[in-house]
Amino acid sequence: MSMVNLKSEHIPVIVGVGEITNRPRDLAQGLEPAALMVESLRRAQQDAGADLIRSLDSLDVINSFSWPYRDLPGTLCEMLGMTPARVVYRPVGGETPTLSLHQAAQRIALGQSTVAAVCGGEAERTVQWARREKFSLPWSAPDPNWTREFARDFMHAEMVKHDLLRPLDIYPLYENAIQHLWGQTPAEGNAESAALWAEYAAVAATNPYAWLPRAATAEEIATASAANRPIAWPYLKTMMAQPGVNQGAAVIVTSLAHAEKCGIGRHKLIHLWGGAHANEPRDVLSRAQLQSSPAMEEVLARAVQVAGDGEFDLLELYSCFPCVPKMARRAIPSLRAPAPTVAGGLTFFGAPVNNYMTHAVAAMVRALRAGGSKGLLYGQGGHVTKHHALVLAREASPHAMARENFSVQAAADARRAAPPPVLADYRGSCVVESHTVLYTRDGAPQHGSVIGRAPGGERLIARVPAADQEAIAFLTDPARSPIGAVGVVKPGRGELLEWSLS
Repeated sequence: MSMVNLKSEHIPVIVGVGEITNRPRDLAQGLEPAALMVESLRRAQQDAGADLIRSLDSLDVINSFSWPYRDLPGTLCEMLGMTPARVVYRPVGGETPTLSLHQAAQRIALGQSTVAAVCGGEAERTVQWARREKFSLPWSAPDPNWTREFARDFMHAEMVKHDLLRPLDIYPLYENAIQHLWGQTPAEGNAESAALWAEYAAVAATNPYAWLPRAATAEEIATASAANRPIAWPYLKTMMAQPGVNQGAAVIVTSLAHAEKCGIGRHKLIHLWGGAHANEPRDVLSRAQLQSSPAMEEVLARAVQVAGDGEFDLLELYSCFPCVPKMARRAIPSLRAPAPTVAGGLTFFGAPVNNYMTHAVAAMVRALRAGGSKGLLYGQGGHVTKHHALVLAREASPHAMARENFSVQAAADARRAAPPPVLADYRGSCVVESHTVLYTRDGAPQHGSVIGRAPGGERLIARVPAADQEAIAFLTDPARSPIGAVGVVKPGRGELLEWSLS
């Protein structure tokens, strides 16, 4: 369908974005997450230059981690004095901001909504500070029955047994696997990570909403120190998302017709072209391999198709750990944008848990208004699990978003091989499939973890005790990847298997 046939009331446009970074001088001044969202929405309305909050008919609230609300969406609506017909509290996931915005745009394109907003906020820095000072924060009454889902609820029993459940336990498994796949030594792979992270830091240094607005060189990022200690091989602290922030962001989207009715200038309007979404199995051991993601690749391939020419002059590639944007870059090698981010990344901009991509949308909107042409937003959630891409542009799309089926799950599933069976008990030779080494706060090895394959192809997990200095040194040799090496597995302490050199 050509643009001339599209009615303006079915063309979704972003009209306002708002952000806040809260750095209280004392605990009593710290804003709670709901207050950060309120201020972000007000700033988004101010950015649009029109009274839009009172006419919101749809509100997506990004899942908040730092405070246990009884009803966060209800609290937010009460603070703003509004009653949208549709109010949704999103599940956990770093991809949910762009997914929520994409779905809001589709509802506008279908005539099901007129004014919608996506917002989120976190105050983890203030919460941590209050916990240390034993200070009772004067915020909304916490829910004593508040709970959240844990990885142990859906991960394989062997992952639970070996305590490989946190993002910092799992993303290094991908990092080490992709380095070997790409023929890199650990030193070469880490140099690529550090250079990439320096690009993120350079952008954060120019972003007034960044938590750590300072540039950092690749050498600084790659060098271990007291302030940049090793966390999980091969990652140092400055290669990981930093969630201890107080940040909020909001985006308001409406139809072109309504924007014109409200007198919003065309220079403010940013068009949503479409995108794609797909997931990997939630349990990491239920994936056939650990060096690529069919869901990521299919999502990004569809985004290139949505863009038409496949060219983007602006990017936001999710950056919780270096393996994610490195994989994304290789999934679409035609990318030629000058930087992998418009916001600054989850290390230097800050990682407000699930809400980073709302900030990325705000930064992308500003960059497009300032002269950009077309931007790609790629968000990711879980453990390389949930993937979503969204294309924004200064000009309108030649296609009707209402007709778009943006799930590429079937294509991802079709490419996915069956996972290998998992062994809980094994003794014998074992080939390293991937690995990591976890460190204590003083930088000493705590233990290693090996994902291995038995001669029959079965997968297993084995621990490497810190006392096995030879094996630890082998796993962390910067000049040689241990993947593909053969070791020996035997029963160890606490019903865990243990891996050692053969």
